[in-house]
Amino acid sequence: MSLVYLRELDQHTKFAIWRIEEDEQTLSEQLQLDTIEEQKLTSLSNGKRRLHWLATRVLLRTLLNTTAYIDCPSDTNGKPYLANFPQKISLTHSFDYAGAIISSSGQVGIDMELIKSKVERIAHKFLKEEELHFISKDKSRIEQLYACWSAKEAVYKLQGNAGVSFLHNMTIAPFEYEEEGLLKLYLTSEQYNRSFDVYYEKFNDYLLAYVVE
Repeated sequence: MSLVYLRELDQHTKFAIWRIEEDEQTLSEQLQLDTIEEQKLTSLSNGKRRLHWLATRVLLRTLLNTTAYIDCPSDTNGKPYLANFPQKISLTHSFDYAGAIISSSGQVGIDMELIKSKVERIAHKFLKEEELHFISKDKSRIEQLYACWSAKEAVYKLQGNAGVSFLHNMTIAPFEYEEEGLLKLYLTSEQYNRSFDVYYEKFNDYLLAYVVE
């Protein structure tokens, strides 16, 4: 497993991306899993899913810079959290990569997606008509759609409410796509009525987005 990207946003928050190159045993040997975690791992029947699960936990160990046991369960909505460390976290994975962001200053969210043309077919399911209107018509269109999707996914992870809809509760303000940029996302739900500044960037053939409360 190789660290391919590490960024410290400030003294409180940092994220990292790893390329997964090990097998399950090699990753497991770097962790201290309790009975519940071992059962969780066993329940993941797909080999790639098990690699993703293990890799995000190994990455957390790296970001926390600790050899101590890391208790990382999920709440009732499936949001992972640290039970024995004070930092807030968010995890992501896509194909051969795993990512994690941690912060001691507030909730965070991160998402990473492999860029594929199929996003065109589902754009209407997560973007309103007014959002689709500002999407570029040139060759960067697919990447901009992924910037929108990943931004909404990152905010969804930050707020941790399974009842939030990408289409109905989240709205992205018009922006011009660049390979690294900032967009503003408005979230209106039972718990939130506010805007978020979401950072996004193209990383190899992937689109990465992250947000800090």
